[in-house]
Amino acid sequence: MRALLPMRECIDLVESALASLARGHGAMPVRSVFMKPDRSGIVGLMPGFLEEPRGFGLKAVTVFPRNAERGLDTHQGAVLLIDADTGRPEAVLEGGEITAIRTAAASAAATRRLAREDAGDLAILGAGVQARMHVDAIGRVRKLRRVRIHGRTPESARALAKETGAEAAPTAEDAVRGADIVCTVTAAKEPILRREWLAPGTHVNAVGACIPSAREIDTATIAAASVFVDSRDAAMVEAGDLLFPMKEGAIDASWIKAEIGAVFAGLAKGRASLDELTLYKSLGVAVEDVAAGTFVLERAKRAGRGVRAPFSGDDEP
Repeated sequence: MRALLPMRECIDLVESALASLARGHGAMPVRSVFMKPDRSGIVGLMPGFLEEPRGFGLKAVTVFPRNAERGLDTHQGAVLLIDADTGRPEAVLEGGEITAIRTAAASAAATRRLAREDAGDLAILGAGVQARMHVDAIGRVRKLRRVRIHGRTPESARALAKETGAEAAPTAEDAVRGADIVCTVTAAKEPILRREWLAPGTHVNAVGACIPSAREIDTATIAAASVFVDSRDAAMVEAGDLLFPMKEGAIDASWIKAEIGAVFAGLAKGRASLDELTLYKSLGVAVEDVAAGTFVLERAKRAGRGVRAPFSGDDEP
């Protein structure tokens, strides 16, 4: 999967898919989510369709936070690609890797449009799979002068810092102070990022907290920022980072400046000034998976990768 979906190409691919959706050339519902009765994990079903680049499919993604303690990615799943004319299954792809790559690619695409051109001091809150992916992805759209990582445990932060050539920060505040790009990629339930730590002109990618009962960002930051989302509909259902400030009366739904796809498509403005605090709330949407999966399938066919398996009605495997 990593060989067939290079990060640099995925950044452009995700931007194109979200721009296409903003132009009305795609469709998707808000994902359907089911939580296990013991609340130890969830499964989300995410169908989507794109006219250009053409693709149709469904991702089933699971989120099990305790996987981090097991040495496993917290996100697992599979992407089912479907022929848009006949409805026949075309391919099944491992979904964890697609999710990891396209999520960081979306943050990088947002950073390319929303961060200051001279931004290059990166803070990462979190030290798991997405932290690693974000160091790679953000470094492809901005020339990074410094990278600081703070994790839930000092050991995880030090290990990732050594792997990526970054610095391990003892606290979240130490990581964020002085940064002009901040990525929050944690499983936190309560805010881990505070407004008073952020310098004027900083850009924030808020990636964790994809359920309404959790948030990474404090209310003051949301109230001070120009907020962009990948999907307004999904944000109103899933984004605890926005729903909590709404419940507190600090903002309302109109506070969302635009969907990031509209910025990509030239239908909405991005950053308005050098001192503006911008924030991209990433939930992850189905058209990203459909576009990435379709790209992988076409490259796999050309490269002779993957395993052919018969489906009902096939003449041959």
